[in-house]
Amino acid sequence: MDARHDAGRTGGNTPAKGGRIRSIAMIAIFDVGAPLAAYSLLRSAGMSVVTALVLSGVFPALGVTIGVIRNRRLDVFGVLVLAGIVVGTILGLVSHSARLVLAEGSVPTAVFGFACLGSVRARRPLMFSLALEFTGPDTAGGREMTRLWQYEGYRRVFRVISSVWGIGFLLEAALRIVIAYNTSTGTALASSKVTPFIWLAILSAWTVAYGAHQKKKGERLAAAAAAGEAAAAAAAGAAPGTSQVPPSPQTSGPTDLT
Repeated sequence: MDARHDAGRTGGNTPAKGGRIRSIAMIAIFDVGAPLAAYSLLRSAGMSVVTALVLSGVFPALGVTIGVIRNRRLDVFGVLVLAGIVVGTILGLVSHSARLVLAEGSVPTAVFGFACLGSVRARRPLMFSLALEFTGPDTAGGREMTRLWQYEGYRRVFRVISSVWGIGFLLEAALRIVIAYNTSTGTALASSKVTPFIWLAILSAWTVAYGAHQKKKGERLAAAAAAGEAAAAAAAGAAPGTSQVPPSPQTSGPTDLT
């Protein structure tokens, strides 16, 4: 968001705030509230545990569908939700095991975790690709991300982020299984609806803090490099018979580390 002008800032905040409120409402209704209410009502109506669990998965799928229609695109987290619903439905219908249905979310979660870790040595880590897609490659921010990718320090930041998110999602997948097999069905269902968002909040908060720390570190390195160049130029200018040497353009690299 462009904050250079008060009018632009005021005009831009309202749509952004409205979008965040809609997103939170969609999550609260379709991903948490409706599935839990549906499961409770279906069980009260006499349906089996597996049938109630499978049918309660309709609401998260409906939420993803509404998001696709509204945004005209399917993001990676929507894919994970749909994959989990499909896996859980198949496992439930084949095995008739409520525990397997409850553990369904661990499969796409683990796949995403392994994908993050596997992409660390790829040309572009998965979290960089997702961040660029979220920002928009054709926006000013997306073009800046693409420009900064030439610096090793910037690439290292996203490799670390991809590693941490990969490990975090694998831990979440393991936690889902432990909860599914060691708690009651109702508790496991409630946990499966809430835990992913808690996990995302934790990982997102760490990412923001880590990015801010790396940005400050890059600014300190840039300031130190500039001070060193100024001192060298002053010394060269003060020495008899020598001419001032212009600073090397290569030292501008650390300024762009985030």
